[in-house]
Amino acid sequence: MDIELVHRPGNTAAKVKLAQGETLTAEGGAMIAMSGDMDITTTTHKKGSGSLLKSLKRMFGGESLFLNHFTSPRNGAEVWLGTQLAGDMLVHRLDNESLIVQGGSWVASEEGVEVGMGWQGFKSLLSGEHVFWLNLKGSGQVLLSSFGAIYPVEVDGEYVVDSGHIVAFNETLKFELSKAGKSWLHSILGGEGLVCKFKGRGTVWCQSHNPGSFGRALTPTLKPRRQ
Repeated sequence: MDIELVHRPGNTAAKVKLAQGETLTAEGGAMIAMSGDMDITTTTHKKGSGSLLKSLKRMFGGESLFLNHFTSPRNGAEVWLGTQLAGDMLVHRLDNESLIVQGGSWVASEEGVEVGMGWQGFKSLLSGEHVFWLNLKGSGQVLLSSFGAIYPVEVDGEYVVDSGHIVAFNETLKFELSKAGKSWLHSILGGEGLVCKFKGRGTVWCQSHNPGSFGRALTPTLKPRRQ
C-alpha cells in the first residue's frame, strides 16, 4: 500500500494506491474519489463482521458510526481521502503497538490495525475536550489528520501541551491534567486554563490550530438561523 500526501500542509489530501487484494479501512465520509472498479464495503466494525457496541463507542470518540473498507481488485487501484477541517495529514506506521488518537483525527488505516476506544477519564471532561480517545492497535500504516499544520514533539521527561492541540501520542506516555501557570488564576487569565502534562518517553503529535477555540471565535459572527 502506497500513501501519497498532496497539497500540504494547508489543504492536504491523501492518494492511496493499493495492490491487488489489499484493503484500506477509512472513516465514513472521508472518500473524495476512487477507481471505478474499487470494491467498497460498509460495516460498523471490521470487514466481514459488525459490532454495534464498538461503533457506538467510536461515535463517543468523535468518529463516524460506519467504516468503509476499500479493497483493490488489481494492482494500482486508487482511493483519494480528505478531511472536514482544512489542515495537514500524517502517515504513521504501527509495529505491534498502540497509538492514542484524539476524536476526529483518525482518517484511515491498513487492515492489520484495530480501531478501538480509550477512556481518558474525567480529566478530559474537565478540560472541555473529548472524554473518549481512539486507541489504534496492531501493525500497519495509519492516516491521521490535523486542523492546521501537524508536527511531532519528542518527550523525554516532562512536557506540557494544550489539550486542544493534541492529535495523537504514544501509549508509553503518562497523561494528566494540570494548570498552565503557577496558579489557577494565572492560567485562566493567560487564556490557557487546563493543559495536558505528559511524562515519560515518547512522541506527541500536535496541530497548529485548536478546533474548539476556532469554533468559539467564529460563533459570535454567525447569524441566527431563520425559521
